[in-house]
Amino acid sequence: MNIRKLFSIESESAFTDIALEIFRLQAKECQVYNHYLHFLNIKPEKITAISDIPFLPIEFFKTHQVVSTSEPTEQVFSSSGTTGSQTSKHYVSDISIYEKSFRKCFELSYGNTKDVAILALLPSYLERTGSSLIYMVDDLIKNSNCPESGYFLYNHDELHENLINLKAKKTPTILFGVTYALLDFIEQYQIDFPELIVMETGGMKGKRKEIIRQELHEILCEGFGVSSIHAEYGMTELLSQAYSKGGGLFACPPWMKILIRDINDPFSYLDTGFSGGINVIDLANINSCSFISTQDLGRMNKKGQFEVLGRFDQSDVRGCNLMIQ
Repeated sequence: MNIRKLFSIESESAFTDIALEIFRLQAKECQVYNHYLHFLNIKPEKITAISDIPFLPIEFFKTHQVVSTSEPTEQVFSSSGTTGSQTSKHYVSDISIYEKSFRKCFELSYGNTKDVAILALLPSYLERTGSSLIYMVDDLIKNSNCPESGYFLYNHDELHENLINLKAKKTPTILFGVTYALLDFIEQYQIDFPELIVMETGGMKGKRKEIIRQELHEILCEGFGVSSIHAEYGMTELLSQAYSKGGGLFACPPWMKILIRDINDPFSYLDTGFSGGINVIDLANINSCSFISTQDLGRMNKKGQFEVLGRFDQSDVRGCNLMIQ
């Protein structure tokens, strides 16, 4: 597979062709996926449409090494979890694919990294190892030409001072923050920075009581003086992410696609406007599995954007922000 071709998709037909090519490769090379398809009595050579591809339940990343290559592992990303709980692991054999994916996705959504100040308020992610989000933010910070870029952990004084300076200099600024840390910050400081992009990356992590998204975003908008809150939809098991520029509506990059499955019939899909389980096609996952059935609930709109509405009751609490509306 030509990786350059993967990140140059410009049409639905090109996406479909590459997705089917990757499916046939992974059906053969990924042992876990191969066994799953065999269990379902699926013959890969008879699959001719994306909607016919079986999606691997995301739980397999907790119990198996999901790989489609014999190449050695370069990086292992792991999910957050409560003490004693089983975490997901994503074995990445070519970290450059992840780097190409998040760099290009960021550029498509927010422009050249070099021109943007990247600030990070991500204490819960920094305090553990194996976070794919931290790997991405590290790279964005290193590629930023702004001296103010960096992590702030619990140093709210310095973050506040930096935000004031960046506003005065009219520097494009993105603040990545886990939800509870953003709330902690605005309880101590309030700032009127309308041009600031506040990028919410996760939930309360057990630090605060969960609140509905609309109420949360109203609080954050008032605290930072912004008109909307941005968000990232990503997870350990993916090498791509979708961004929301407000209203909880996420858009995928050209090499990623969301399908909404019927929760009563996981092999059929719902039309726009109907709520169901989120299935993700992430073509950047070429060396693991590109077809993942998540435990997230969502719906698509007619513009091809999707919302995350919550999680299935029986699934574990995860790192991403999944508050019921």
